Amino acid sequence: MDTQQASARQLVDQFGRVHDYLRISVTDKCNLRCVYCMPAEGMQFEPEERHLTDEQIVEVVTVLAGLGVRKLRLTGGEPLVRRGLDRLIARLSAIAGIEDIALTTNGMFFAPQAERLREAGLTRLNISLDSLRPDRFSEITRGGDLAKVLASLEAAERTGYDPIKLNVVLMKGRNDEEIDDFLRMTVHRRLHIRFIEYMPIGHSDAGWKAGYVPLETVLDRCRAMGMAPEPAGDVYGNGPSRNYRLSGAAGSFGLIHPVSDHFCATCNRLRLTADGNVKPCLYWSDEWNVKPWLGDRSGLEELFFRAIGQKPETHEMAKVLTGEDASRLPTVRRMSQIGG
Repeated sequence: MDTQQASARQLVDQFGRVHDYLRISVTDKCNLRCVYCMPAEGMQFEPEERHLTDEQIVEVVTVLAGLGVRKLRLTGGEPLVRRGLDRLIARLSAIAGIEDIALTTNGMFFAPQAERLREAGLTRLNISLDSLRPDRFSEITRGGDLAKVLASLEAAERTGYDPIKLNVVLMKGRNDEEIDDFLRMTVHRRLHIRFIEYMPIGHSDAGWKAGYVPLETVLDRCRAMGMAPEPAGDVYGNGPSRNYRLSGAAGSFGLIHPVSDHFCATCNRLRLTADGNVKPCLYWSDEWNVKPWLGDRSGLEELFFRAIGQKPETHEMAKVLTGEDASRLPTVRRMSQIGG
C-alpha cells in the first residue's frame, strides 16, 4: 500500500467510531502532586531523553493529520513544565489538517505565558481547579498556590481564550461541599465548569472508593439552591460532557461521568504518552510504542490502525465500585503518566 492510499484512510475502529482527536502528554513531570493523579512520593519519572522530542511529536501528528486527526490537546504531567511549549504549539498549528489545539494545565505557570501561547496557535484552555479555598486547594494539590491559578484564569479571560473550562474532580469529603461556589462562578462569568468523576486510574483501592461521588449530586445541589438546571447547548470541544446552565447565567457547567455512565460509544480519541506510547483507551493497559517506526510513515500508519483495531468497546471502571472482575488488564500507570 502506498502512502497516498494509506493517507486516504480514516482511523475507524471495529465499532464504527471515527478517531479525529489526539491527546499528547508532553511530559510526565509535574510541579504538583494532586491526590487523584499521583502519590505524594515514590513516583518514578521518565528521564527527559526518553520523552518524545518536538520533531518526533510533529512527525507523529503529521501522519495522524493525514489519517483524519483534526484536534489536539496537550497535557502532562503539567505541560508547561516542558521548556519551549510555545514553539511546539507553533509547529503543530502549522500542520495541514490540524484545526484546534487545546491545553490542560494546573495554571501555576500559565499567566505569564497566556499571550505568547495564544499567538503560537493555542485555541482553547482547560484549567484544573479543584477548590476555591486556599488551604483546601493546597491540601488537594499538595502544595499548590490558589492565587497563581486564579491569576492565570484572569489572564486567560483578558487574553480572549474562548471557551475557558475549569476542571473540577469531585471528591467526597474534600471538595463536594464547594459545588455551590463553583456553580455561582458561572452566573456572571463566561466560564464552563466541568465536574469530573474521580476515576480509578492506576489505583482502585479503598481510598478511591471512599472518595467517589456520583455526579447527580451536582444537579441535586442546583435544586437545593433553588436554581433548576436547564440543558445547555454544546460548548465547543466539550466532548463527553453533559451540559447545563443556571437560568440566565453567562456560563455553563457540565458533568463528565466516566465511571457511572461511561461515554465509550462516542469516544473519538487516542492518547500519546510522553515516552511515545499510543493508548487507544485510557483505562486499559494496551499500548503501542511509536519510536521504532519514526521515519517510516507507512509503518506509523499501520501502527495506529493496529492500535485502533484492538480498542475495546468499553472500559469497565464501574466494576471497581462493585468488586467485579475486569475482562482485561487495567493500566498500572497513574494519570500523570498517561496524560488523562
